[in-house]
Amino acid sequence: MTPHPASGVRPPRRLLVLGALATGPLLVLGVFFVLPVAAMVGRGFVVDGHLDVPGVLQVLARPRVGRVLAFTLGSALAGTALSLLLGLPAAYALSRLALPGRAVLRAALLVPFVLPTVVVGVAFRQLLGESGPLGFLGLDGTPVAIVAGLAFFNAAVVIRSVGAAWEGLDPRPGEAAAALGASPWQVLRTVTLPALRPAIVSAASVVFLFCATAFGIVLVLGGVRYATVETEIYLLTTTLFDLQAAAALSVLQLVLITALLVLTGRTRNGATTVSRRAVAPRRPTRHDLPAMAMTGVLVVFVATPLVTLVVGSLRVGGEWGLGNYRALSGTGEDRALLVPVTQALATSLRTAADATTMALVLGLVLAVMVTRRSHTRAERRLRSWLDGLFMLPLGVSAVTLGFGFLIALDRPPVDLRDSALLVPIAQALVALPLVVRTLVPVLAGLDDRQRQAAASLGAGALRSFLTVDVPAVWKPLLAATGFAFAASLGEFGATSFLAREENPTVPVVIFRLIGNPGEMNYGMALAASVVLAGVTAVVMLAVERLRVPAVGAF
Repeated sequence: MTPHPASGVRPPRRLLVLGALATGPLLVLGVFFVLPVAAMVGRGFVVDGHLDVPGVLQVLARPRVGRVLAFTLGSALAGTALSLLLGLPAAYALSRLALPGRAVLRAALLVPFVLPTVVVGVAFRQLLGESGPLGFLGLDGTPVAIVAGLAFFNAAVVIRSVGAAWEGLDPRPGEAAAALGASPWQVLRTVTLPALRPAIVSAASVVFLFCATAFGIVLVLGGVRYATVETEIYLLTTTLFDLQAAAALSVLQLVLITALLVLTGRTRNGATTVSRRAVAPRRPTRHDLPAMAMTGVLVVFVATPLVTLVVGSLRVGGEWGLGNYRALSGTGEDRALLVPVTQALATSLRTAADATTMALVLGLVLAVMVTRRSHTRAERRLRSWLDGLFMLPLGVSAVTLGFGFLIALDRPPVDLRDSALLVPIAQALVALPLVVRTLVPVLAGLDDRQRQAAASLGAGALRSFLTVDVPAVWKPLLAATGFAFAASLGEFGATSFLAREENPTVPVVIFRLIGNPGEMNYGMALAASVVLAGVTAVVMLAVERLRVPAVGAF
């Protein structure tokens, strides 16, 4: 058997090398993901040393579990439908039309996706509450508010994923259909949408995944009355201490998420090859007015809660002022906090930096491994399996992960109870899929013949990577850094379990402030939310500057 000309390594040895390279990431995933999740599930299934499957089945047969599951699926479907309705016109307008301020508008519409979910929940409560501008609608604490919050959060996913595909779509088939007499609607229905179907289906499945596992938004807006599987796990664990029920729901969620990830993977495999050459945007015409009008609706939909949040943070005792911001250096009314919010902000920044570093190192290694050309079917299957396996943290409950950390990593050989790395490790696992999905399309789009040419000139694997891959991937790598940092900054599900009382992050502090009575506490929560949203917006603007055209799938 002859070695491959590009690598000089025989196929069986390539498989062994790939397996050896995957050992490190698999070990990390095994210790910090599989072990905690298995411990959480095992805590519920094994009672007094015996497997108690009937007990778990009794939990799943509870009427409330049925209602929670129905609300989870129903709200996720409604949130997905509303996200597509708002996101698709904007995806078209921002990818194909030469609108003034297009880059800034696109960055602004992407900010909600990385906003801390607690901040989004607080913003909608401020908007829809009794004293809010839309309080007369009576939507506060209703399923409508939750679905609106989910769409606010996820329309950005549709814009980024479908917009990237739309940006690289060849316009000539549509132009040919129009020249033959097809109306704009017929061109959209018979040419454009079929070409975009894989991207739309993939985006819809990812949005459904995010909606079904939403935590902070549902917890703030729905409370106990309207719970999803994610928030029900949290309430069962922290309030009722019913670990068996929480474990049963975790298993149910894991099964659903795994099925959805398989579906997402198949739709992604069916997608057209991602092009890195974007079609130049054209001047808008009158046929583009509906899409531009819907984009305007989305801008208003996104801006209204945020403006309400900022305005609320500037109102102190019915008057304008910066008192809520000055109070961030304190601990709130009746000492609601153990440490000032400013200290929590420093902790958040430091923790997010650590988590981002971990996610980038692991994500880059994985992205390189899964995008290298496969020479055998076994090698291709192994790469595909690794790609899907490391997407699992995207869908597994962050609450399950956080609580699993506490019960699985508290004894030798992995005792991290007192380690400051516990929170950044959990946040890195949450951010990892975003890093991988940002880098994989770029690396997969590189022509492998460039690496073969470098190898034929005597370049080793490292030098080939530095001369071929790095020049193409450095901008997406910086963008992935921004995504990971923003996601870590706002992570709340796992952090709510793991952050210590004397060392909390800002999302945890915000949730504690809105849970404590007092006008000052609520005002501080609004001010802290604005500060966190501002930091996130700055990061996203930087990410948009580093954006690679036509590449943006999650």
